[in-house]
Amino acid sequence: MHSTLTEHARCLYGDEYRPTPECGLEHREHYFVEELTFADADSILAMLHELCPHSVDGLLPVWIRNLAYRLVLLQRPDEPVLVREAAESLWMHGPDWDDIAEDLRKRADALEAG
Repeated sequence: MHSTLTEHARCLYGDEYRPTPECGLEHREHYFVEELTFADADSILAMLHELCPHSVDGLLPVWIRNLAYRLVLLQRPDEPVLVREAAESLWMHGPDWDDIAEDLRKRADALEAG
């Protein structure tokens, strides 16, 4: 078993900035998605920030990024910085999600104003 969500993601998808570690574990995407689904927000954010430190980089599939941000926002819905970060990721990987990104931006504005 991997010690962190980041380590599991790095083994499965690779890392643009560090070598992929060699390990003898079976890497199946559904095992990673199960771990991601039940991970806490700090673990998910650590993975996103380490493997995709800039919005346009990283080897995580876009659908994994989208899911990860969705799970973070479900756990921390009232943090405008995170809402904006999720919106930025959607903007970078749209245009299919541009309307959702715009809604998130408006939500972040409302949180900051309220």
